[in-house]
Amino acid sequence: MLVDNHNRTINYLRLAVTDRCNLRCNYCMPSEGINFEKNDKLLTIEELSRLSKIVVEQGIDKIRITGGEPFVRKDLMVLLRYLTELDGLDDISITTNATLIGPYISELKTLGINNINVSLDAIDRETFERITRRDLYDTVHNNLIRLITEGFNVRINFIALENQNTQDIIPILELMKHYPVSVRFLEEMPFNGGSRSFDALSWSYKKILEHIKTEFPDFEKLPSPPTSTSINYKIKGHTSTFGLIPSFTRTFCGSCNRLRITATGDVITCLYGKPVTNLRDLMRSDNENESVQSALVRVLNKRAKTGFEAQKQHSSVFQSSMTSIGG
Repeated sequence: MLVDNHNRTINYLRLAVTDRCNLRCNYCMPSEGINFEKNDKLLTIEELSRLSKIVVEQGIDKIRITGGEPFVRKDLMVLLRYLTELDGLDDISITTNATLIGPYISELKTLGINNINVSLDAIDRETFERITRRDLYDTVHNNLIRLITEGFNVRINFIALENQNTQDIIPILELMKHYPVSVRFLEEMPFNGGSRSFDALSWSYKKILEHIKTEFPDFEKLPSPPTSTSINYKIKGHTSTFGLIPSFTRTFCGSCNRLRITATGDVITCLYGKPVTNLRDLMRSDNENESVQSALVRVLNKRAKTGFEAQKQHSSVFQSSMTSIGG
């Protein structure tokens, strides 16, 4: 079992399989993209599989596959098939922009990978295309509806962006009210690859809730697991639920059970901190799994208590891109 120096049990790994993405969302990176890593710097599928087995043996029982956009990797399904056979791994989930998932939906269902988070920051076509800088609205919409109708556990992640998409908050709740989905509104985070200034948070989770209350005053708060990052609610008469994620306010640090490993093997023990060790180099130089396990134990013994403390580790956190640190 992995336990950090603040006595928090770590059982959840966010595992990035690529730093590449086929969208160019303006809150994530510049229009020209970022300096993506060369292929030989990325963990191979074999290395990702080996790493997954190592951490599961240490008590990780939930792995979320992230990117970049995971389905940019043509060999992703090889890893997913392996993970479904891994003893001790109880939960496999994927975060995706839903542009490339279409051809794989049937096999995902067969494999029992049912938890899919769809990043969708607008339901208006023009707003979607302005944010993503791509003409893929119909593809995303069609794949989203297919995932919902085929019985996947779908959560929509919507980042509230001032002067860009907050006018879609009420409409997306209205649109999804007949579906068994969770629409989760996230505070904007500063990891935009230097594409735009981020001086202060405008739409906090409290402001988002107040905005929702103006249209849907009759809602109840739902119970959530202690390690949940979202505060969850249900509007009276809606099949769907909604959640608020204080991703910049960081109210959930005290119960954090997460570990991040990037596509290049960097270990990040807090989203707002910097990489603390690299497992790719270690795995390529040492065939002993114990060396990887020991490295993880070491870094978790020096983990920051909160995201605010972790942010002090470096001054350039705002220049990072979300696609390079694992979504």
